[in-house]
Amino acid sequence: MRKRRVATVGTPGQDRWTRSGLRLRRISAGAGRRNWLFLPGGPGLGSDSVLGLARAAGVPGAVWLVDLPGDGSNRALPSVPGTPYDLWPDVLAEAVEDLDDVVMVGHSTGGMFILSVPELEQRLVGLVLVSSAPHAGWRPTFARWAQENPLPGAEGAFADYAAYPNDETLRALTLAAAPWNFTPAGLAEGRVLLEGLPYCHDAVAWADAHFDDAYRARWKPQTLPTLIISGARDHVVDQGLWREDAAFGRPNVLHRTIGDAGHFPWVENPQEVRTAFADLTELLKTGAG
Repeated sequence: MRKRRVATVGTPGQDRWTRSGLRLRRISAGAGRRNWLFLPGGPGLGSDSVLGLARAAGVPGAVWLVDLPGDGSNRALPSVPGTPYDLWPDVLAEAVEDLDDVVMVGHSTGGMFILSVPELEQRLVGLVLVSSAPHAGWRPTFARWAQENPLPGAEGAFADYAAYPNDETLRALTLAAAPWNFTPAGLAEGRVLLEGLPYCHDAVAWADAHFDDAYRARWKPQTLPTLIISGARDHVVDQGLWREDAAFGRPNVLHRTIGDAGHFPWVENPQEVRTAFADLTELLKTGAG
C-alpha cells in the first residue's frame, strides 16, 4: 500500500506543504479514521478564521486547517510559488492526494472553491458547506442589502481601501464592516476574531478579478454525504439559493439552520453547529461515506 505521507507524519501544530505550496496544519488528531479539512472564506483571511469552527465542530479524527498558496499567512515562504494565484482554486485537489477518508469543510468562498474543483467529488467521503452558495447570485442580493443597511462611520474605511488597496486598509475595512457579518450579540466576539487574522489584499484582488462574479458550482454532490450550515441571520451570502437548486435537495444533503447566527455561525451558536456536525457524522456512518 502506498504510504500516505501527510496523513502519517507530523504532529498537531506542525505545518506541511504540498508540491504547489498549499499548506495543511494539523491542529488535532483524535480517535477516528477521517481527516477533516477546514478551508477559510474571504479569501485573504487565512485559515485562522476557521479555527473556531474547527473547534466547535468537535469531530472525530484528524482536523486540519488549509491555506491555499498566497492566502492568509501562507505567502512569501520558500514552499509557495512566486505566482500562487495562477493555481487557484484547482490546487485544492492537492490537499487530498495523501490523505484517506477526507471530509472537506468550506466556509463562504472556501465552499465555493471546493465546488469549483470537480476532481474533489470522487476523492471525498463527505462535504460541509458553511455560509456558502451554489453560484454568484448572492452578490447582487448582498449589494442591495448593504445599500439599504449602511454602516455609520464606515465610509472612510471604504474610501481608504478603494484609494489604497493593501493589507492594512483591507483589515480596517473588514473591521468596519463587522456588523454585517455578526448579530449584535456576537459582534464583540466577532471583532476579536477578525482583529487577529492575517489579511492578504492580493488574494482578494485575484478573487475579485477572476472568480467572484463568474462563480457557479462545477459539481454537485450526487450521493456524497453533505451538510449545509446556514446562519439564520446571514445577510452576506443568501442561504435561500440552496433551496432553488434541486441538486442540493437530495436525501444525501442535510440542511441545518443555526438560530440567531450570522455569517460566522459558530461565533454566536457553537452548540448548534456541533450538533449539525454530529448529524453529518451519523450520516457518514450509515450512508455512502
